[in-house]
Amino acid sequence: MFRLRLLPWEYGVRNLLRRPARSALTLGALSTVVLLVFVVVAFIRGLESSLAVSGQPNVVLVYSINAAEDIENSAIPARSASLLSASLEGVEKQFGVTRISPELYVGTRISLRENDPPMFGIVRGVSHAAPLVRRQVQVTEGHWPGPGEVIVGKLVAAKLSCQASDLEIGKTIRFDGREWKIAGHFAANGAAFESEIWVPLTDFQNALKRQDLSLVAIGMADGSSPSDVELFCKERYDLELQAIGEVKYYASLQKHYQPVRMLGWLVVLLVAGAGVFAGLNTMYGSVMGRVRELATLQAVGYRRRAIVASLIQEAVLLSTSASLVAAVVAIFVINGTAVRFTMGAFALRVDSVAILVGCGTGLLLGVFGAIPPAWKAMQHSVVDGLKAV
Repeated sequence: MFRLRLLPWEYGVRNLLRRPARSALTLGALSTVVLLVFVVVAFIRGLESSLAVSGQPNVVLVYSINAAEDIENSAIPARSASLLSASLEGVEKQFGVTRISPELYVGTRISLRENDPPMFGIVRGVSHAAPLVRRQVQVTEGHWPGPGEVIVGKLVAAKLSCQASDLEIGKTIRFDGREWKIAGHFAANGAAFESEIWVPLTDFQNALKRQDLSLVAIGMADGSSPSDVELFCKERYDLELQAIGEVKYYASLQKHYQPVRMLGWLVVLLVAGAGVFAGLNTMYGSVMGRVRELATLQAVGYRRRAIVASLIQEAVLLSTSASLVAAVVAIFVINGTAVRFTMGAFALRVDSVAILVGCGTGLLLGVFGAIPPAWKAMQHSVVDGLKAV
């Protein structure tokens, strides 16, 4: 039975070390391509993760029926919170306090100093019941805001395109015609709340000269269903309210940003395709300069398929090394980096999916970037190859 005799594994490794400059340049080019793939996939995964962890299964959002799915445009009477508390039986109580959070959610212009150009940010007016409903929110520094004070999320600096030092405790920010003192910082386990500024509801209503609310967030007790609140809002059509589970609401936002995610995956394919052509160009230069060497290997008895396999081995070694380099940079530099977005800000996430896509792309670059030039080099006859300069 015929058995293909392959070149020794060490042969391909020595060839890479024999041309250190070319190998280093190829490694750098492939690492850059794979790193770009990591960045795009980390963006997609970060957006998906931020929306996924923002919703809680036992929380229901009640807002104006005229606002469609845009809570920022919602306006409901201030008495809505007390009306819902008195009318619904499935609302959970904690420490004697009903888990109902009246909130005013507004996008507004924010300045760090008096003469600085304003930047667009998101401000949420909340009461002391907000932490009972938004359980993923935790104060990491400082204290809960009092009158004239605010508490800022960990990604607000990214949203406002400023330095974290500009939002230190004790400093002031300006919005809606007032100065507000920063009382603390909070985190929310990666949720969308981290790009928001929270302010006492009453103070915020006075600053805006409005007494209505944007929404009411309700924490339901175990055994209760969001459909109970939805049914109540439909029956009391005179209130012009609608209710939606928080998980369902953020799932609808996932669909809203579906074109952005699809565009991201398209960019991944384009970057990978560009990387394949870059690899082809590099490998053509590398392989075509070794025609005499490859012809000599054929002359001593190695078959063309064995030589092609050795060339692919060299390319895969380079692409695998490039994938590892890019993965290390992505994990320690890119992962957790905050980026601005229309909904606020979120952190890039290099998770198992990003690692799989990035390293898989690098491996494919090595395989498909080496086959065409290697096969073309094998089309020369042994005699012509030995005469090559």
